[in-house]
Parts: sequence; structure tokens; C-alpha cells
Amino acid sequence: MKRLPLLLAALPVLAILLYLGTWQVQRLHWKADLLARIAASEAAPAMPLRDPPEPLAKVRVTGRFDHAREATVGIEARGPVLGTHLVTPLLRDGAPAILVNRGWVPVERTRAVTRPSGEITVEGWVHPGDRPNLFSATDDPAGRRFYTFDPPAIGAALGLPVTPYALVALGPAAFPDPARTLPRPTNNHLGYAITWYGLAASLLGVLAAFALRRKPT
Repeated sequence: MKRLPLLLAALPVLAILLYLGTWQVQRLHWKADLLARIAASEAAPAMPLRDPPEPLAKVRVTGRFDHAREATVGIEARGPVLGTHLVTPLLRDGAPAILVNRGWVPVERTRAVTRPSGEITVEGWVHPGDRPNLFSATDDPAGRRFYTFDPPAIGAALGLPVTPYALVALGPAAFPDPARTLPRPTNNHLGYAITWYGLAASLLGVLAAFALRRKPT
């Protein structure tokens, strides 16, 4: 009779472990589908920008860069060189400006940044924008230095109405140096599922051994 309470107490734990394993399997399939869609989007030609766009979509948009209001976002080291990302508003006729992350540049620049003039078509992927959290560095709106890529906040600091999303430029090596590929989230869910199911199997083994254990004579 002493075994029954222990078995009953273990059942909710077993159910939780099985639920977590099943949830990770579902996440695995969702992430695999997302990665497949990103790969297909990357391989396909850029589509005209539609509003609202799908996050991570590869699109093209035409406008004029407002270099007088460019800003920097984030800090990224490449080898021994500390750099940041150059963000420039792209002005469009009859539509809000869109912030374009033109690419990485060193914080200490030893050569001039390329700043194309006139109408230009930019290809890139749609960045839905980030929001600051408790651990985010403090932006410097007056200095146009930002550490969270939050388009509405950056647009307000620049005194310019912008879309709630941004564009990360894609292209070959240049200065600034644009992105080459679309971002791909990690997919570790198979390992997580194996862990949870493994713990569930281990618990079943312990319960079976306990239930089959002979009482001492």
C-alpha cells in the first residue's frame, strides 16, 4: 500500500515530462517549416514591398536616402574591429519613410562611407523591429546612437514618420558592408524533445522497478 501514494504522486510529473517532449516536437516541426520558408525566400527574387509585409520576407523598395538623418544601431565586433550598423531613412513618395540598415561600419572609420544619391532600389529582408528590455543599453537619441532597432523610437528621434518595421539591406561587400543572407533561428528542439522524453522514460523505469520490487520477507 505504501507504493500507491508514490506512484500517484509520480503520475503528474510523468504527464508534464511527456507534455514538454510533445511540445518540443511541435516546435521542431514549426521551426523546420520556418527555416524552409526562409531558404525559399532567400533563393527567390526580391518581391515588391507590400504593406504590411511578412517578417523576414525578401523585398525590394525604391526611394531616396536621407543621409542627413542617418543613425547607428548596436555594437558588433568583427575580429579586432569594433563596429556598428548604419541606418538611413529611405524616403518614398506618398508613403512613410522606411529605415534601412545599410550594413556594418567600424566605429572608427578610416575611409568615407558610400552615400548614393537620387532614386535607388534597395533589396533586403523585412526586420519587424525590436523592443528594449530590462537589459537593453540606453539609447542616445541626441547623438543618433541606438542599441535597440526600434523603428518608431528611432523615427521619432530623427523627427521623421517611419514604418513600424525596417529593412536590412542585402548585397555584396561594400562600405557599409550589408548582410549577405537572411537570418536563421537555431533549431535545437530535437535535442530538447529527446531530453524530456528521456526523463519520462527514466521515470517510468524507476516506477516499474519500484512497483516490481519484492517486499522483504
